[in-house]
Amino acid sequence: MQLSAIQLLSLAATLLLAFGLGLYSARKVKSADDFSVGGRSTGAVLVAGTIVGTIIGGAATMGTAQLAFCVGLSAWWFTLGSGIGLLVMSVFYAGPLRRSGLETIPQFLVLHYGKAAGPIISLASSLGIFFSIVASMLSAIHLIAAVFGVTAAAAAGATLVIVLAYVFFGGINGTGLSGIFKLALLYLSLLVAGVLALKGIGGLSGLTAAFPADPWLSIFGRGVARDAGNALALIIGIISTQTYVQAIFAARDTRTAAAGSLVAALVTIPVGLPSVMIGMYMRASHPDMLPINALPMYLLHNLPEWLGGAAITALLLSSLGSVAGLALGVGTMISRDICAGVFNCRGAGKLLWLNRACILLITLSAALFVFGNLQSLVLEWNFLSMALRGVGIFVPLTLAVFYPGRLPRKAAVLSMLAGVVAAILGNLIFPGHNVPLFAGLAASLAVAVVGIVACRAEEARLAEN
Repeated sequence: MQLSAIQLLSLAATLLLAFGLGLYSARKVKSADDFSVGGRSTGAVLVAGTIVGTIIGGAATMGTAQLAFCVGLSAWWFTLGSGIGLLVMSVFYAGPLRRSGLETIPQFLVLHYGKAAGPIISLASSLGIFFSIVASMLSAIHLIAAVFGVTAAAAAGATLVIVLAYVFFGGINGTGLSGIFKLALLYLSLLVAGVLALKGIGGLSGLTAAFPADPWLSIFGRGVARDAGNALALIIGIISTQTYVQAIFAARDTRTAAAGSLVAALVTIPVGLPSVMIGMYMRASHPDMLPINALPMYLLHNLPEWLGGAAITALLLSSLGSVAGLALGVGTMISRDICAGVFNCRGAGKLLWLNRACILLITLSAALFVFGNLQSLVLEWNFLSMALRGVGIFVPLTLAVFYPGRLPRKAAVLSMLAGVVAAILGNLIFPGHNVPLFAGLAASLAVAVVGIVACRAEEARLAEN
């Protein structure tokens, strides 16, 4: 891919503006609380921007177009399932979580189930989120390497630098502001590109002529069990992910938290459709191309030059913003729930720099992991990530939100461990096809039910005596 002078100028201007937003956010960061939850004064728009800036990353754009190039309409499930998960969070979870006044999911579960729950949840959730960071970084590295003609190593270095500007200094306000800016660019670019792609293929009649209805034009094109399982993994993963819940904790009140999550849902659901259309258009017109390059190639060669440069920037920012937001969530959990105790970091300044150090190490680790999987499908990492991050958390978290005190502490910890172990074993024995999700959820729920029943039986026995 070769950029014209106009495209390069447009790209450079938008990147400088994104850097400026990150540096502006850094001026407001005086403590670890400002860094991780924005001083708990965030409005609904910034809450939505923080969530959307993370969800609508490389997976929702380049990954969706890549999968649509390979399988068709069922690639829409990533943004569709994520949006449904945010709707569920807005209606049922946002209020109770914000009222807790905490910063992390592990803190919330420790409040209900004791200290033993904290490290388990932090490690399990961090492992799951790590694969989402890998997915977005995979998109970013491919994009930078293709557009600028550099090696994968150089692209990874550039990714690290921009991620640091996004979140290392500005924290959650940096991801929120950049999320809003990126979203405006992305929506404009994808809307125009999606309409042009549909027109280019001959409208709906041309689409049906180019692709058979099954599997290309079916929302369950890869099979009902597989696609419905991916949707369920996304819903559970969204609710169980520190990054999205962290935006809820940062809201100024419960109503703002719910409103921000609702806005994020309404924005996220439709954004995958233009990427699906572009992926299918490129499959019809350039079937031999590398699928991961479908979206950036279309944006550069089919949009006006000024918009093409801005669109590539929006695509780059979407991938990097997702890496930054997810790394912020993992960094907050590891620094607050594990490292703070190990290294005896109690002061606000020490916690702030510990958080930043964790973000740097996580991002470096993800970059190294990507080099061994450069040709993999982006969304497959995201589906696995959502399954792993939810199986050990969703059942105990839901019971703590809606039925506090019902699940005994020991049973809760065993439920978390059972979910994680079953998911990992399921993925090793039967990789793919949602086995990790269903195995982990079933194991976690079974242990929780046994614990609740045993507790009630014990209470009844004591009452009789």
